[in-house]
Amino acid sequence: MTRKERLFVGGAWVEPDGGHHEVTDPATEEVVGLAPEASRAQVDEAAAAAREAFTTWSRTAPEDRAALLSRTADLLQRDAAAHAELARAETGATTATARSVQVAVAVARFRRYAKGALEPVGTPLPPQVNEAGPLGRAAVVGAVAERRPVGVVACVTSYNNPWANAAGKVAPALAMGNTVLVKPAPQDPLSVYRMAAALAEAGVPPGVVNVVSGTSVAVGEAAVGSPDVDMVSFTGSTAVGRRIGEVCGRGTKRQLMELGGKGAAVVFADADLDAAVAGIGTTFSFYSGQICTAPTRVIVQRQAYEPLLAKLTAYARHLRIGDPRERTTVVGPVISAAHRERVESYVDLGRAEGARLLTGGTRPPGLARGHYVAPAVLADCAPGMRVVREEIFGPVVVVVPFDGEGEAAEDTAVALACDTEYGLIDYVWSGDVARAFRVARRLRAGGVGVNTTARNMEAPFGGFKSSGVGRDCGSYALAAYSETQAVVWAG
Repeated sequence: MTRKERLFVGGAWVEPDGGHHEVTDPATEEVVGLAPEASRAQVDEAAAAAREAFTTWSRTAPEDRAALLSRTADLLQRDAAAHAELARAETGATTATARSVQVAVAVARFRRYAKGALEPVGTPLPPQVNEAGPLGRAAVVGAVAERRPVGVVACVTSYNNPWANAAGKVAPALAMGNTVLVKPAPQDPLSVYRMAAALAEAGVPPGVVNVVSGTSVAVGEAAVGSPDVDMVSFTGSTAVGRRIGEVCGRGTKRQLMELGGKGAAVVFADADLDAAVAGIGTTFSFYSGQICTAPTRVIVQRQAYEPLLAKLTAYARHLRIGDPRERTTVVGPVISAAHRERVESYVDLGRAEGARLLTGGTRPPGLARGHYVAPAVLADCAPGMRVVREEIFGPVVVVVPFDGEGEAAEDTAVALACDTEYGLIDYVWSGDVARAFRVARRLRAGGVGVNTTARNMEAPFGGFKSSGVGRDCGSYALAAYSETQAVVWAG
């Protein structure tokens, strides 16, 4: 029997006013479950419940908040296998990705912010000696800057990682004493409801966590625009982020935005090409390219251009595409038929613009069902091409050569890498580590990987330019979900 989820509002599981919509497996096109369709009134009720719960929750002891988050992590770990299977089914991620990058990361984030709830919230400031004057007598004035919860946070999540993405918002927000209204993506909301169930079992007080969903734009609009919401934390496209930003601006709401990316991988001729190709190939094919941190623009020095093309093409061709449940599968489906068509249209556009398709970009043979597209490599690309400038959000990498030697080569590479509206994460590969760090400092991106695509989850994460507003991860997330209050006294 197909499972029907209900909304989670004010600590209760509530039948949706708008019925349900089917959530389908991108690999098989079969129904995974039925997700609830909230009405605007129910979104308003959820926001009001979060507002009512905030007064009490914001005043709970940090130790109590830490204990709740720790219990939630334990419960998620207890049911990790079932959660990973659900994540695989509704997102199309491989089993390995669903286990290690989705559910395991969610568990780790709840554990991290259980500790985060106990981090000091105050920063002492140097005392100031004030002479007597119109504002009072002479005194030594002390001050401390303290972080306070923002209030009610609307967490609007993307479809590419429902577990890690939601946990990365909910856990630090709760750790800081905020209450949350979560609106998951319509393509894969079931995992978020399972996360809410774990929080409920862990003993989260009514109204502290609320989850509403729906395919209608009105659901998201109601969550973002609610007068009970003080902050919006959004992960998704730049276009939607801009619309949310306009709403936040009108209501003077705080915002944390992780938006689109078109990451550059700058590869100099002295780089370890095998390492560069492994980093680029692994990341742009991971989760079928539906990841904003992927280095989908490869900017390579002319001397290494043809060797890199040969290696990257061979790497892409070697990637096994197919059923994400099979252990040998590396590339599963994209999220929907519509998105597959979008990816394919970009490959066709690149060829029309003059790029050379070296491999991929088509539907693999033998996969009659499912939304599959083979990883594509487009060579001979130029900076003005749309495939170079626009986020495709699929397994497509474009390769742009650059010329020059020494400092001139660095200048050209930096100019090409920065010639984009995005600035989330870039990468630099060079055998000259000093040059790699020198170039990294010049890139207009929120993060830069030097000879690696690895992430440090304590490092700040966020983008320059149209890739976002604010930073999260590690203790930066605790700051993101808080306001700073100055407390001053005279002695």
